[in-house]
Amino acid sequence: MRKTFGFGCPTEGFGHVGVETLDMTQYLIIGVDTGGTFTDLVIRTIDNRLLVAKIPGTPANPANSVIAAILTARERYGVSDSALLVHGTTVATNALLERKGARTALITTRGFKDVLAIGRQTRSSLYTFTPSRPAPLINAEDCFEVDERVDWLGDELFAISKDGAAALAQDLAARGYESAAVCFLFSYLNSSHEAIMNDALEDAGFMTSASHLVAPEPREYERTACTVGNAFVAPVLSRYLGTLNSRLDEVNCHRLRVMQSDGGSLVPGEAARLAIRTALSGPAGGVRAAEHLAQSLGINNLITFDMGGTSTDVAMLLDGKCGVVNEGQIGPTPLRSAMYDIHTVGAGGGSIACLDSAGALRVGPQSAGADPGPAAYGRGAHLTVTDANLLLGRLPAALPLAGAVRMDVARTEALFVSLAESMGVAAPSAAAAVIELANQTMARAVRHVTTERGLDVQRCTLLSFGGAGGLHACHLADLLGITRVVVPRYPGAFSAAGLCMSGVSREFVQQFPARTLLSGAAALLSRAVATLRQNAVAWMQQQGIDTEAWSGTMVADIRYRGQAYDLKVPGVIDPVSAVNEHALDMLISSFHALHRQRFGHADQTQPTEISALRLVAVDNQDFIAMDATLPHAPSQPMDVLTLYSNESWQEADLYWRPHLATGQQFAGPAIIAQEDATLYVPDGWMCDTHVSGNLILTSSGYKAGVQ
Repeated sequence: MRKTFGFGCPTEGFGHVGVETLDMTQYLIIGVDTGGTFTDLVIRTIDNRLLVAKIPGTPANPANSVIAAILTARERYGVSDSALLVHGTTVATNALLERKGARTALITTRGFKDVLAIGRQTRSSLYTFTPSRPAPLINAEDCFEVDERVDWLGDELFAISKDGAAALAQDLAARGYESAAVCFLFSYLNSSHEAIMNDALEDAGFMTSASHLVAPEPREYERTACTVGNAFVAPVLSRYLGTLNSRLDEVNCHRLRVMQSDGGSLVPGEAARLAIRTALSGPAGGVRAAEHLAQSLGINNLITFDMGGTSTDVAMLLDGKCGVVNEGQIGPTPLRSAMYDIHTVGAGGGSIACLDSAGALRVGPQSAGADPGPAAYGRGAHLTVTDANLLLGRLPAALPLAGAVRMDVARTEALFVSLAESMGVAAPSAAAAVIELANQTMARAVRHVTTERGLDVQRCTLLSFGGAGGLHACHLADLLGITRVVVPRYPGAFSAAGLCMSGVSREFVQQFPARTLLSGAAALLSRAVATLRQNAVAWMQQQGIDTEAWSGTMVADIRYRGQAYDLKVPGVIDPVSAVNEHALDMLISSFHALHRQRFGHADQTQPTEISALRLVAVDNQDFIAMDATLPHAPSQPMDVLTLYSNESWQEADLYWRPHLATGQQFAGPAIIAQEDATLYVPDGWMCDTHVSGNLILTSSGYKAGVQ
C-alpha cells in the first residue's frame, strides 16, 4: 500500500537553536529551490526528518548558491552521506523573460515561416490607442522552409527529401546557428517528416527541438512558439546543468534530477532537451508539497499562496489535487506542455514601491531581487514590500533573515519618510498603503483561480508559504472572506520540501484528428491506451525505473462538437485495461459534469469529440507520515514588540516557532519568527499549534467543518 509523507516530521533546529549531529548511513534526498532572492534547501533523511537551510541567492550564477546551500546544511547538521539532488530552477524561465538564449533557427513547412510573426489577434491591453506586440524570440531571417506536407488526418501528401534535409542542416551550421527548432504542419499526428529533419540537424551538430517531442499539440502558432522557446533556452539550461553536475562531487551528491512544471522530475539530459518543461520548476515544488499536506490534514479545498521575493504564485487544489493544464505563458511566449494550473503575479517581498508619473503609488511588478535587494538589506535604493513590513514592525529588526541578512532600519526609515512626504502622509501610513496594494494584487490572483471559475473562495482553506507569505496571509484571507489559514512547519522552504517528494515522471500524448467522435470510440481508445502504455514502459526502462513500481493517470481532452477548446477529464480510463462501453459512458458523463461545474451549463444531447488522450507515468515513491516532535510545555513570548496596525501602534508578543508546544494557542496580535520565514497574526485571529507541527490560524468568523 502506498504511503504518504506529511509535514509533521521530526527535524533538527536551526543553527542558533541547537543542533544534533546525525549518523546517517543511507541515501539522502536533497531538494534545492533557487528563487529570485533566496536559495532554499531541504534534506529528507532516511528516517524522514526534514533539515532546512536558507541562504541568499546568487542570480548571476545559481549553481554557486546551490553548492553553498548544500555545504551550509551538511556542516550545520553533520550530514556527509551520498545524496540525490532534486533541483527547482528558474534558469529556463529567466532566459525566456530576459531573451538571453541561444541563436536559434526555425525549420517549418513551406508557406508557414511567418506563423510567429502573425501570432494571434488577441491584445494584452484592449483599449490601448497605439498597441504594440512583443517581437518573437527569433527574427524572420531565422525561419526556413522545407518542401514537405502532411494533411489534417496525418496522411503524407508530399514526402521530405533526406538529402535536402541534410543540405539545409549543413547550411544552417555554416551560418553559425547553435540550436534548431523543427515544427511541421500536423506533425502531432504524423511525426515521420520531423524525425528525418531532426536526425539531419543532430548529425550536423545541432541541439534540436522537434515539436512532436516538445509540444505534440494542435494550434500552429502556440506549438511553433513553444518549440522555438524550447530551442532558445535548451542550450542555456544544458550548460547550467552541466556546470552544476560537474560540481556535485564537492557536496557528495551523485545523482541529479530537475523538477518540471507538472510536479514530476526529469533526469538532467531529458531536462536539457525539454527545457521548456522546467518553466514552473520552483512553484511546482510548492504545489507538490501542498498536495501531500492536504492529504495529511484531510483538507479538500485548499488554496496555495506562495509569496516569495519576486512574485506570488497561487493555485487551487480540489479534493486535495491541483489541476494540470497544457497551456500557459511565460512573458509573451506560449507554453504547450503539462504544468500545474498556477497563476503568477508580480507581487513579492522584493516588489518595488514608487510613485508613477501621475503621483499614484505603485507596487511591482518590478523587483529588487537578491542584488541589490530591498533597501533594508543595506545596498538597494528602492523601497519594497519587505521594507514596508520592517517599518511597520511586522518583521523583527533584531532577527536576521535566513540567519545572515541583517536589517538596516535607519536606511528604510529615511527612504519611507521621503516617499511619505511626496504622498502627503506619515511614513507608517505610506508603508501601510504599500502593504494594502500588494494584498489587493494577490487577492485578485486568488479570485482568478476560485471565484472566476465558479468556486466559493470562502469555503476554502488558505495555505501560506514562501518567505514573505506569512506576513500577508491573514490580511489576504480577510480580504477574501477566508477564515482558516494553514502555515506549514517550514514555510520558507516549503517548495524545496516538495522537490523531495517528486518522482521521475513523463506525459505521453496520443492526438486524434479533428472531429473524432467520442461515442463508439472504445476500440480506438483501447488501441491508444495500449500504445501509450508501451511508450511509457519503454521510457521507464531507459531511465532505469522498475516497471513494476510505477503508477499512471489517464486524462482525456474532450469538447462538444463545434467548440474550439476542450476540457481535461482525468481518472476515468484505466491505463492498464482496455476501454469498454461502460468506461466510455462514464467518460462522457464526467465531461458533462465538469462542463457544468466550470461553465454553469451542460448539454447531454450534444455530440462529444475527443482530441487527445494523455498518460502521465510516475515512478512511485513512499512518503511516511509522521507526527512532529514538539515541546510539551507551552513557551512564553521571547519579547514584546510594537507594530503598526489599523492606523495605530500596538503591542504584540514575539514567539520563536521551534519552541511552540503541541496544542499551544494564543490570540493576535503576535509575531512568530523562525529562520526561514516570519508570521504575523493580526488582532482577531487565533493561532493553534497542530500536532503535525503546522500552525492553524482561525479568524473569529471560522466555522468548523469548512474544507
